[in-house]
Amino acid sequence: MSNTKHWKSVTTGLIIGVSLSAILFTSASKQAGDDTLHQQRFNEDYRIYSLPTPSKVSFAGEAVPLNILDVREKLDRELLVNTYWQSNAILLHKRAHRWFPVIEPILKANGIPDDFKYLALIESGFENVVSPAGATGFWQFLKGTAKEYGLEVNNEVDERYNVKKSTAAACDYLADAYKKYGSWSLVAAAYNMGQNGLERQLRRQHVNNYFDLLLNDETGRYVYRILALKVLLNNSQDYGFHIRTKDLYPTYQTYTVPVDSTVSDWGLFAAEFDVNYKILKTLNPWLRDSNLTNKNKNTYYIELPIPEGNELETFKVGEFDFERIYILDNSSN
Repeated sequence: MSNTKHWKSVTTGLIIGVSLSAILFTSASKQAGDDTLHQQRFNEDYRIYSLPTPSKVSFAGEAVPLNILDVREKLDRELLVNTYWQSNAILLHKRAHRWFPVIEPILKANGIPDDFKYLALIESGFENVVSPAGATGFWQFLKGTAKEYGLEVNNEVDERYNVKKSTAAACDYLADAYKKYGSWSLVAAAYNMGQNGLERQLRRQHVNNYFDLLLNDETGRYVYRILALKVLLNNSQDYGFHIRTKDLYPTYQTYTVPVDSTVSDWGLFAAEFDVNYKILKTLNPWLRDSNLTNKNKNTYYIELPIPEGNELETFKVGEFDFERIYILDNSSN
C-alpha cells in the first residue's frame, strides 16, 4: 500500500512538473513574440539621424575654415549635442526671442558684431546664473572685471544682473580685446579663458588664429558652441525644431521710473505701482536687497510693467514726486 501511495505521489509530481514546464514555455514564447513585435515597432517608428554640417558658416564676419577636418568635426559635435538635447534647445529658442531684441541694439550701437549675442546665450542660457568662480549674470562677469568696466557691485545693487548695463560693459570689454587681437574669434576665446591665458597660448604655439590653436576643452569648444547655436536658431526647422511663434517668450514691455533717493522697502515701493515684490525683482534682478540706502545719491532706473493703455500721470511715492511716462520700447537708458 505504501508503494502505491509513493507511485501516485511521483505520478502527481510528474504531471505538475510537466504542466509548469508547459506554462513556462508558453509564457516565454509569448514574451519572445511580444519582444519581436516591440522591436519591429521600435525600428519602424524611432529614427535618429546624423546631422548635415553646413557647407559654410561664419562668426562675426570671419569665415570658419570647414575644410580643416578637426574644425568640421568640432562643429558637428556641438550641433549634435545641442540638437539632441531637445528640451534645452527649445528653451534657448524661447529665451532668445525675449532677450535678443534687448541685446542686439546695444551691440550695434557699440560697434560689436551681432553674433556676440550667441556668446551671451551660451554663457548663461539667458538666466541669472552664478558660476562656481563667482561669474554672474547673462554675460558672466567676475566682480573685479565688472567694476573695471563701470558696473556697480555691492550688497544692494549688482549691475551684472542688469541686462542693458552689463551688455554695454561687455561691449567695452570686447572692443578692447579686438584692438589687441584683431580677430573676433580670438576675442571670444579671450572672453572665456582670459586675455593672459590666451596670449600665453598664442606665444607658445606661434599662431594667430583661433582655429589653429590647441586649447583646453572648454575654450577649445567655446566658439563652436556659439556657432552651433547660431546655426540652430537660424535654421530651426532644418534641425527638426517646430516652434510656434505664440510659444516663444515675449519681451517684457516696461516703462522706467527714476529713483535718486533712499527706498526703505522695495515691497512697499512696488505696491505703490500696483505690482508685487516678485514682479519688481523679476524686472530688476540687479536690486539685491529689500531696501536701497543710496548714500551716493545715484539715479537708478526701475523697470515696471506697462499697464493696459498709455498714460501720463504725476505720482508721489514715498519721498519722490515725479511724472511717470509709459514708454512702449525697451531702449537702453
